[in-house]
Amino acid sequence: MEQQRNIIIAIALSIAIMVGFQYFLPPTPPKPPAPAETAQPAPGQAPAPTPGHPNAGAAPTAKPREEVIAAGKGARLKIETPTLRGSIDLVGARLDDLTLTDYRETVDPKSPNIELLSPDGSEHPYFVEFGWVAAPGASIKLPDKDTRWTASADALTPRQPVDLTWDNGQGLRFVRHYTVDDNYLFTLTQTVENTGDQPVPLFPYGLVSRTGNPVTSSTYILHEGPIGVFNGTLNDSVKYGDLKPDQPRNFTTQGGWLGFTDKYWLVSLMPDQAETLKARFLRFDRDKAEIFQADFTGPEHVVPPKGRIDSTGRLFAGAKEVHLLDAYDRELGDIKFDRAIDFGWFYWITKPIFLSLDFFSKHLFAGAHGGFGLAILLLTLIIKLIFFPLANKSYRAMSKMKLLQPEMQKLRERFGEDKARLNQEMMALYKRVGANPAAGCLPIVIQIPVFFSLYKVLYVTIEMRQAPFYGWIHDLSAPDPTTFVNLFGLLPFTLPPELAFLNIGAWPIIMGITMYLQQKLNPAPPDPVQAKMFMILPFVFTYMLAQFPAGLVIYWAWNNLLSIAQQWLIMRRAAAAPAHV
Repeated sequence: MEQQRNIIIAIALSIAIMVGFQYFLPPTPPKPPAPAETAQPAPGQAPAPTPGHPNAGAAPTAKPREEVIAAGKGARLKIETPTLRGSIDLVGARLDDLTLTDYRETVDPKSPNIELLSPDGSEHPYFVEFGWVAAPGASIKLPDKDTRWTASADALTPRQPVDLTWDNGQGLRFVRHYTVDDNYLFTLTQTVENTGDQPVPLFPYGLVSRTGNPVTSSTYILHEGPIGVFNGTLNDSVKYGDLKPDQPRNFTTQGGWLGFTDKYWLVSLMPDQAETLKARFLRFDRDKAEIFQADFTGPEHVVPPKGRIDSTGRLFAGAKEVHLLDAYDRELGDIKFDRAIDFGWFYWITKPIFLSLDFFSKHLFAGAHGGFGLAILLLTLIIKLIFFPLANKSYRAMSKMKLLQPEMQKLRERFGEDKARLNQEMMALYKRVGANPAAGCLPIVIQIPVFFSLYKVLYVTIEMRQAPFYGWIHDLSAPDPTTFVNLFGLLPFTLPPELAFLNIGAWPIIMGITMYLQQKLNPAPPDPVQAKMFMILPFVFTYMLAQFPAGLVIYWAWNNLLSIAQQWLIMRRAAAAPAHV
């Protein structure tokens, strides 16, 4: 019983810590740093790609995104796919305009689509750039942010690749061949043709530039910011606040990928997987704006006289859909691309849970309004069935403990002053009837990893985003929107934001009631203080889980109901055949 108490307290403390970090200790906003120069490569090293536009993100000149894009109309290559719309600026050849057509900002079908990339000069510049840099000291005219490219077509589509060309007038002709699939993967092959008589050494590069410190989730369980896989190892330990001006984080890697991840979206560079690269995460400040950059520089490519060279890289810019990332991972050669989704320490449990829920929703509940919610209910039932023998053993032990309460009370009255003798007699009593006071902890222990893994699935997977259930639940990944304060919507008022912590919805209350009923079936702790603490726990959990995803609360309530049915049946049978003491 002591162990059971400790485990329940541990769960309560764990959830309290999660809630505390998320709601009471949000990350401290970084202070605007003093301007600094961008780090330059040391002599003899491969040059680093040029950082973003010098005026990127400058607050005094920032304009609405639509206005900046409209100003470049006629000098843009349109992008049209089933999942994306946007454009490439033909001046500089930056991919800086991208909107996700399958996703909206809220559950309202009329809300705006998610705008992923935005051009320099807008309020929040976020763009991708590829190109070449020359060896230190070389005076080769290379394409830059002011270069005007010529496009072979008006639009880039999955069925229509596009070539951008530019001649430097010094014997070098540059061609960028773009393709895009039906989803979010761009492939870019850069070609340099040399009509001169001298070899020309060049280094390919790619960069993602993002201005401003993005708003991230105020929780420690999710990584948002710089991310990459270098030499087969995921690096997601660098946060925006960790990057200081003039202090880049440098990596040397063969292949891999890098970029910036948000909760549901990813912009990632995928260079040639056969090449050894130099990669960086860095920050530099200009015009009172923080500019974050993820970039890579490839090995030297020498363009021979009267010859050409090619360099192929890829860009992912879109939603972090699990099956899509898995498909790209297989296609590109096990680059751990699915790790862009933060499945956490319990990856080996969390991802199978998601795959199970996704399978059930697509095959068993296809077309159902609350497909993912029904999948959660079914998965909970399956988990119950898998651990049925273990849970039965646990509940039988608890039923014996409950039947032993009169005998234990007699022992306390007899040996209450002699703690050592009392424990000795109790252990002997347990042994005679085959009762195990710690066995009741097993159902709770089993539930812990499932609870946290399901929380992860609901919190980080885009498939759960805005997934509806029945009734008033329109988003399983968001808290229950109702509250007892206004009688669940019957009264026409809402609490002000500073009192939002008092909002407790219908599903958290249902969960609390089921938890209370389950506790009533358990043997009461012998200590009156412990007994009171156990009776308070349902109210504590109801309050704490009120701010958790509704899908998690539904899981917990359904799990409690199944446990109550199982436990009631076992204890009823045990009562019909009482233990002999």
